[in-house]
This record gives sequence, structure tokens and C-alpha cells, in this order.
Amino acid sequence: MNFAVRIIKNQFFPIKVSDNVKLCHGQMVLVRTEKGEEAHRVFLVNPQIQAQWDKFKPEPLPFVRVMNERDLAELEEIKKLEIQALYKCRELAEKRNLSMNLIQTRYTFDKKKITFYYTAPERVDFRELLKDLTQEFKRVRIDLRHIGVRDETSILQGIGVCGQAYCCCSFLKKFESVNTKLAKDQGIPMTPGKITGSCGRLLCCLNYEYPNYLEAAKHLPPVGSGVMTPDGIGKVAILNFLKNTIGVKLEDGKIKDYSKEDIEMIDGEVNIEIEGEDNRLNYSEEGETIDIKALDNDKNSSTGNI
Repeated sequence: MNFAVRIIKNQFFPIKVSDNVKLCHGQMVLVRTEKGEEAHRVFLVNPQIQAQWDKFKPEPLPFVRVMNERDLAELEEIKKLEIQALYKCRELAEKRNLSMNLIQTRYTFDKKKITFYYTAPERVDFRELLKDLTQEFKRVRIDLRHIGVRDETSILQGIGVCGQAYCCCSFLKKFESVNTKLAKDQGIPMTPGKITGSCGRLLCCLNYEYPNYLEAAKHLPPVGSGVMTPDGIGKVAILNFLKNTIGVKLEDGKIKDYSKEDIEMIDGEVNIEIEGEDNRLNYSEEGETIDIKALDNDKNSSTGNI
């Protein structure tokens, strides 16, 4: 049987285990990574993953041992030390007036290295902070890692509006580019609560069904085109992809839904105005606005530096 551990960004790495070692799915084991000895839960590799690894097999990680009760107790103590280290680093950063948000701290199991993950709006000169940390955590290698807000969410985890675990902390390995055009083309209301996640960036899942909406749009008249309906001339205002209907604004100002078979495209201009979309998102309950361009600028929201 083949086993693996999940380390970063939902990537599974095989582990090199000798034949005399008995492993079970779900056990906690120690493996050796580039950071040092780390504790991880072992997973039994299913045939589908094994088939992919046979083609592009990643380098296996050295297996140290199955964690015993003493190791598990030590791991609990390490978790407590990580929390203490996080608060200490925050305190030192505040004294240095550094604009950085400490997210999480991780020790290797052998306590030879400690990694501090942080987000920051711009580059941070943490040389003095590093000196402080070196004095505070003696005989330990210090690693300060700048990550993006999407990476932050994948570390902290949580439940999305769909009721499932965030994609970034369950199966998503790589963040794809997301922009507001995806929401517009799918007819999603342009309000922050509808199109952004807890990271404050556009929802990754806007990408998932987008090709289906593009295919559906090929068979429907574009927004703004003039059409003849059973109730008279109008202009296409809304495309309801899920209902497969077309919202047409009539000359009396009302918007009515029709099926594709009930309308006919007409040539020439139709003197009916439909509401245009500007470059702002509206907080109707708070009277605030957000520039759409700010959401489209996804630069550095993910660094892959976890």
C-alpha cells in the first residue's frame, strides 16, 4: 500500500516507508521536509492518485517514525508554544511600528526552526524585528514569510457561503486569476457580499461555471439589443441563464421575462434606456461604495510562499 501526507496547498507528498513499518490511514507520523522534522497525518493513496503518480511521481519524503503517545503529548506542547510565539512576535512588531499582520506561527517538531507567516500591504523591513526574535528564541532558526490574503484564508480555514469548506483549504492547489467580468457575465449582483470571500478578494468559484454561461450566452440575444415581443418593442436588459429567459425592458419602463421563442431581434436603434453598470459596488445598507478596479487588482493576494 502507498501512503502520503498533505503538507501545503492541498498537495499530497508520498512518503518513503520500509516494508517492516505498519501504517494505518489517519495515523500521525513524523516526516523530514526541507524545514526539518514535521508532524503530519498520513493518508492512504487511492488508485486514481496512484495512477497519476506513476506518470508524474513527486519526490517522496523521508519517513521518520509513527508518532507514539509521548510524541503526541509533545505535539500538543508545541502547539501551545506556537501560540505564545505568535503573540510575542506581534508584540515585538508593534514596538517597531511595523505594518504587518501576523497570521500564524509554526514550529518544526524538533524545534529547530520556527516560521512566522504574515500579510502586509507593502514590503516590510523586518531586519530589526529579526534581531529581536533571534534574542527571544535562542538556538532556533527564524523564518519570516510574507504571504497574500488568499494564502491567509487557506491557512486559517473556514466555511464558505455554500456551506462547504473553503476551496483553498480543501482541494484548490493553485489560485487562478479572477475578475469582476466573470460576475457580470453570470448576472451575479455586483455587491461585495455576493462576489467576495472572507479574504476580501473575488470568489475563486466564479471561475468554475463561467464556461457554461458563455456557452448559454451564444444562444441568447446580447444585453442592449432591440427585440420585438408579444407586448411590443423593447430592449434586452437581463439574461436569466438559470431560467433560460430574457428580461426585456418595454416602452412603458417595465421589465418582463420572455422565452427565446417569444421574441424576435430587430434592426435599428430602440429608444429605450437600460441602467448601465458603473465601476462601483454598492453597499445599499451602508451607503458606501467600492471601486471595482480595486477588486480586479489581485496582485500579491497570493504568494505561494506557505
